[in-house]
Amino acid sequence: MVLLVGLLAAAVVISTGMGYIPISAVEVLRIIGAHLTDMHTLLAGMDETYPVVVMDVRLPRILTAVLVGGGLSLSGCVFQGILLNPLADPYTLGVSAGAAFGAAVALLLNISAMGTFSIPVFAFGGAVLTLVVVLYLSASGGGLSSSNLILSGIIVASILSAAISFLKYVADEQVSVIIFWLMGSFGSRTWGDVGFTLIFVLFGLLVFLFFARDLNLLALGGRSASSLGVSTGRVTLVVLVTASLVTAVCVSVSGIIGFVGLLVPHMMRTITGPDNRRLLPAALVAGGILMLAADTVTRAVLPHEIPIGVLTALIGGPFFCYIFRKKQMGRRSV
Repeated sequence: MVLLVGLLAAAVVISTGMGYIPISAVEVLRIIGAHLTDMHTLLAGMDETYPVVVMDVRLPRILTAVLVGGGLSLSGCVFQGILLNPLADPYTLGVSAGAAFGAAVALLLNISAMGTFSIPVFAFGGAVLTLVVVLYLSASGGGLSSSNLILSGIIVASILSAAISFLKYVADEQVSVIIFWLMGSFGSRTWGDVGFTLIFVLFGLLVFLFFARDLNLLALGGRSASSLGVSTGRVTLVVLVTASLVTAVCVSVSGIIGFVGLLVPHMMRTITGPDNRRLLPAALVAGGILMLAADTVTRAVLPHEIPIGVLTALIGGPFFCYIFRKKQMGRRSV
């Protein structure tokens, strides 16, 4: 964890200095220190545009990317642990499709009553409604079933995908804005987005750590966990709802960014092991590093910025195929 946190801090400083206007790491630290301590003497002799670029343009975007990557990775760990499926990620339950539908409605109707928070609020509302529908469809007399949850999520996501396609068809002039949002981006993020995401990601982390022992026991199977004193139905519902809400917040801020919740848990599990008390904090930090690296590539390395969801899909798609193939070979050997 010390190594991961140090790597994340270094990545934030280096990434903040990269861009059309290059700024050294020392100057970045001076600017951040001046704003934290209110010691404006640290800015002496510095170009006046540097503090504006760092504090108002780059740092909010960078911190939002870190928080979204961490939130999606946390949710991925939980989904894989609860559903006992290595292919599960934050999009298994169709929450991302619900968030995308809500945001598309806000963009199509050009709703701006809540200012910059209009799209996140509508996306969040769509995600929550989707979660309620999925839980309602998957509920049975015996409680929540992993297979029912996945199947319900696929059904609802398919319906919402068709609805989004219809919205794009009738959007006319706004269709390019909707398509760009659906591909994911951290452009034009503000400190409000940072605070909004931080609250829910920290809340999710605290809930997951509180139930970390129960999550470890649930990996043994429902019957084994129940015999060891775990209230499987209550724990499963609370954790799934929390993970879905964290995902909804992340998607509402950044758009659709896939495969991060699939990649990071597998990467960290090889280092920390399956114990969620160590896995969850490590996944949070590692997810932030991965997302920040991807956003830095699209923002400061490539000649033209591309939606970050495209880059993560190009990286995560082959990895998804590898995990799926490995799972199939495991079944054959058994």
